[in-house]
Amino acid sequence: MGKYEEFREKYPVFVYRSYNINETAETVEIGYKFKIEGLAEFRPSWTFGKPAGMSVKGDLKFERLAFSLGMAEAVSYWKAACSPIFRVECGELDEDQKKWWKKLWYMGLGELFFVNGINADPESFVEIISEGSFDSSLEERERDPKGCLVPIGGGKDSALTLETLVNAGMDCMCYSINKRRSISGTVAAAGLPESSLITAQRHFDRSLIELNNKGFINGHTPFSAIVAFSAEITAYLNSLKYIVLSNESSANESTVVGQDVNHQYSKSFEFEQDFHSYEEKYLRTGQYYFSFLRPLSEFQIAKMFVSHRKYLSVFRSCNLGSKVSPDIWCGECPKCLFVSLILSPFLSLSELRDIFGKDMLDDPKMKEYFIELIGQSLHKPFECVGSIDEVNLAVTLAIRKLEQQGEKLPLLFEEYKSRGLYRPETIDGINKEYCGSFNEQNLLPAEFAKILKNEMERLL
Repeated sequence: MGKYEEFREKYPVFVYRSYNINETAETVEIGYKFKIEGLAEFRPSWTFGKPAGMSVKGDLKFERLAFSLGMAEAVSYWKAACSPIFRVECGELDEDQKKWWKKLWYMGLGELFFVNGINADPESFVEIISEGSFDSSLEERERDPKGCLVPIGGGKDSALTLETLVNAGMDCMCYSINKRRSISGTVAAAGLPESSLITAQRHFDRSLIELNNKGFINGHTPFSAIVAFSAEITAYLNSLKYIVLSNESSANESTVVGQDVNHQYSKSFEFEQDFHSYEEKYLRTGQYYFSFLRPLSEFQIAKMFVSHRKYLSVFRSCNLGSKVSPDIWCGECPKCLFVSLILSPFLSLSELRDIFGKDMLDDPKMKEYFIELIGQSLHKPFECVGSIDEVNLAVTLAIRKLEQQGEKLPLLFEEYKSRGLYRPETIDGINKEYCGSFNEQNLLPAEFAKILKNEMERLL
């Protein structure tokens, strides 16, 4: 808390100075200027491809999109000192927009505040001052977008979304921020040509890392909000109507037991609703943002995913492994362990070893993460992992399967039994309830809900 108050007092003002749009025949580049007064300046940028003949010059809707992506980007730099004043010298924000952004930042930074021991107040942690305005000569252009844009991260969730929509005959393009082998592999496994993948380049200002190394505040930010706004831009440039995310109902669960601290806040249904409303009121592109897998749990997704075995060799969901090229499973983090656990009822131990390159379920170094994932700790791992209940369901089913097959239980499953948590007599009813559930808190258009329900009936 001392560092938080010290930096806020020493560096009280963060400035979103400007955004600049440069257009070529094939690309649109958006450059941003941020500043922590008295400390540092930052110049991140994005590069988006665009179809031939398309132009955003004089387009008010695109200006709003570019400005908004800057607001989503800015919090990554603001967090270094958590300046109490956030001055916006470009674009424009009304009072409701200021409240919207404050809510996103406060909820999306919940993990950062928790891990750094910061007791931030949702009202006073930042004051947004808007001093800019859009050029009055800009005009709103009418559009008629069609088709789907499916953001692909390389994991099982977006693979299942893409596979299901393609098999249903939906017209799909794919989207990624930068490019990794698992993303290209997912698109290819879905039977789509390489040209169906639209990649935006995010250029992070690495001077922020220098501040982190000097002891300034660092931690998790709501990255999925950046995905949302950059996907809006990509869909706009390519005249695509539906932005089809792959966030599940499990993302709604708090990471810290008994507190409203959610590592996955910007993947939650609450954020999805908020973003949907923001798009309709302030961006007005005619696009529709929703998550196709919102009615499902991670457990259901895992069971459906393994039926599409062509993705088992290409998918990756490891955040640490995504930072190397080609991307890998590190086999040492809670995300890798969670994926292994949630798949364990549906795959053999040898198949799991083939995917991850090691047997994490028999690794004593995984014990602490395992205890967190099964709810025997004060909080889950600060990662994008499923709910405690469904992890316990997966582990119980996997143990029962292995015992019925006469196989030796791996170390973590023996640990589970030694804690008295293994209760196979109750599991069939819970399993049936999980696989049959369809969370009605979702924004799926009717045709997409029908496609998902049909796939559930076929695979579950």
